[in-house]
Amino acid sequence: MTTATPAPPPSMRLRELVFGAACAAALRAAARLGVADALTDRPMTVEDLAAAVKTEPGPLRRLLRALSCYDVFTEKEDGTIAHTEMSRLLREDDPHSLRAISLWCTEPWTWDAWPRLDEAVRTGRNVVQDLYGKEFFDYLNEDAPESADVFNRAMTTSSKQSAREVAELLDLSGSSSVADIGGGQGHVVARLLEKYPSMRGALLDLPRVVENADPRLRRGGALADRVRIVPGDCRVAVPVRADVYIIKNILEWDDDSTARTLRNVVEAGGPGARVVAIENLVDDTPSMRFSTAMDLLLLLNVGGAKHTTRSMVDRLTAAGLVIDSIRPVNPYLHAFDCTVPG
Repeated sequence: MTTATPAPPPSMRLRELVFGAACAAALRAAARLGVADALTDRPMTVEDLAAAVKTEPGPLRRLLRALSCYDVFTEKEDGTIAHTEMSRLLREDDPHSLRAISLWCTEPWTWDAWPRLDEAVRTGRNVVQDLYGKEFFDYLNEDAPESADVFNRAMTTSSKQSAREVAELLDLSGSSSVADIGGGQGHVVARLLEKYPSMRGALLDLPRVVENADPRLRRGGALADRVRIVPGDCRVAVPVRADVYIIKNILEWDDDSTARTLRNVVEAGGPGARVVAIENLVDDTPSMRFSTAMDLLLLLNVGGAKHTTRSMVDRLTAAGLVIDSIRPVNPYLHAFDCTVPG
């Protein structure tokens, strides 16, 4: 479908960049149509693939031609379509699937918000409040439940994929309890409880989130007798006492929410408590394009930001924490290991 060509001149590269929405839309279309799931390990004709996903062959070939320019799917010399490493990541059943993330980053609200980025840059405020008349997550859960479901699936996928690496990194052998604050469905705390059979745990997140907690943590689950599931908002209070607090990918809200969350954790833990904050950074990552794009999206929806190492250090120390170490969890996440001073 495409052949190797020299890098385009700046004038053409800029033309390609301003059509970035076409690439995002093409990925969303392929994900929603289930093209990657329908495509087998063997190349398929466009006609067979179109029949499988219930589309017209001609438009489908055009969609796949556009995506192949980015190495998502490829066309063989005989015209059949085959998978690439990236197109496999759009499959629902791939262990490293990014299908839910691809849908989340292209949800309908994003197409409303991106054109107002200049306004957000000018004011430093999110644009969702003006667009929909309410805060972002209130809008999602009250007015866009399908999008809220996509968000939850995306966060679940991301959490599952990183939970193993977080558990492998952290040595909690001297601790008897761990609390996962804003921990979603609890994949991290579940992994840690499996790693440390005598440890007790707690999961705190919004009621609508924890009601779908990992089955291992719910009544009848393998870890249920060692974990406490606490519905609540960590920005309001952290009614959980533990030796160790995990705060993963939730310090990206506006500064006030971040400060309140850290203050609540410090107050709950008290002197000597260990606090591990885990975040993506925009100054220490192999994928600056992705991280900086997510940084801008956070500005648009919640007025938040991805952090630099410096900004994380500033927020943690402002909350009264002493930073003991900063270590990579994987190429995309860093753990800030802190202590509440006595």
